Amino acid sequence: MISASTLAALLALGHGVLGQQAGTSTAETHPPMSYQKCTTGGQCTTVNTNIVLDANWRWLHSTSGYTNCYTGNTFDQTLCPNNQACAANCALDGADYTGTYGIQASGNSVSLKLKQGNNIGSRVYLINGDKYELFKLKNQEFTFDVDVSGLGCGINGALYFVKMDADGGLAKYPTNKAGAKLGTGYCDAQCPRDLKFIAGKANVEGWKPSNGDANSGEGNTGSCCAEMDIWEANSISTALTPHACSTNGPCTGNTTCGSGDSRYDGYCDKDGCDLNPYRFGVQNFFGPGKTVNSNQKMTVVTQFITSDNTATGTLSAIRRIYVQNGKVIQQADTNIPGITKTNQITDKFCKEQKAVTGDPDEFSEKGGLAGFGKDLDAGMALVFSVWDDHTANMLWLDSTYPVGSNKVGAARGTCATTSGKPSDVESQQANAAVTFSNVKFGAIGSTYKST
Repeated sequence: MISASTLAALLALGHGVLGQQAGTSTAETHPPMSYQKCTTGGQCTTVNTNIVLDANWRWLHSTSGYTNCYTGNTFDQTLCPNNQACAANCALDGADYTGTYGIQASGNSVSLKLKQGNNIGSRVYLINGDKYELFKLKNQEFTFDVDVSGLGCGINGALYFVKMDADGGLAKYPTNKAGAKLGTGYCDAQCPRDLKFIAGKANVEGWKPSNGDANSGEGNTGSCCAEMDIWEANSISTALTPHACSTNGPCTGNTTCGSGDSRYDGYCDKDGCDLNPYRFGVQNFFGPGKTVNSNQKMTVVTQFITSDNTATGTLSAIRRIYVQNGKVIQQADTNIPGITKTNQITDKFCKEQKAVTGDPDEFSEKGGLAGFGKDLDAGMALVFSVWDDHTANMLWLDSTYPVGSNKVGAARGTCATTSGKPSDVESQQANAAVTFSNVKFGAIGSTYKST
């Protein structure tokens, strides 16, 4: 009798080229979402782009039929006895964006629903043709409108940038046959190990199904890269956070991936240098009915300042501005002993923040803003997502974390420390959704009206 592993190996050889395959069962049609490029003086032109769903959410089935390669949080051991065979035997397929995932996109907006049927959350990228649209942020500003009024405790409606390959890894990893058009190549500063495919191969080796998440697990490999969290938010709290990395690319095991007790040993700064107004002493600034009223749509402006005001200069500050009901609102100054009052992210702020909170200063160790700025030079891919948190219940964003701590910076929002459990979030906020719209990108001062 032939063993399952031998059968799978023979099937892999039968495909000729070993690689992450593209399926043909469901036609992939990328929903439209445009943005605007702006020049000094506020002259803006429309760029016609689309969105594409991340590969991790897609149906993964056998190339020779419709057998699931992945069900719940486990791989099929016949089709996926190892990373290479799984990549040859399995194909990613097209997506029903609205029906399966609750994603609505048209014009210049995209709306992401937390729960659609059995699907939870989503992650999409801006794509132009068959490549991700890359943004070079230095000496530029990035602006968008957002409505987080429908996001309660435990949900994160996020907009951010990551240092992904524009083609999703097609050129770098020849075994990747799906590419950006099917949402491959994701990476971020958390070095995620829950990705089913990394670097053109499956992540089945060492895969352990999650105890708390029926749809997820972790393999031996993670996918690391620099990350700029422009917007992590719900209606309670928001954070602006750059995450630097010493190495961009796959990691293996706890040490280089920074997993478990090795959090501060990995390639990337997982904590980042975050600016959350509530966390740093301004509790009346953001939230329902506050200075920036999260019950209403708002415009969010983020500026990337360089030392010489050029795109080749050293990144020296990251600034945040809001516009709401026609009023320009500057980010509030920090109000914490030990941190010099500031409303922007600078190396000084990052060092002082870590000193007063007692958190390891990984951001400075990995190069600070200057080092992070080098990762911005190649251009970064734009990500929109909505998710709940099976690891920490999103308490790090909107509650007190660690729970029970009275350290400076532990209080991050008004949510109860018992909130955010995914089972509660998904049952009580099943219709929660976030809408991003009116994205603009260009010269400093070009994407919003300052008066």
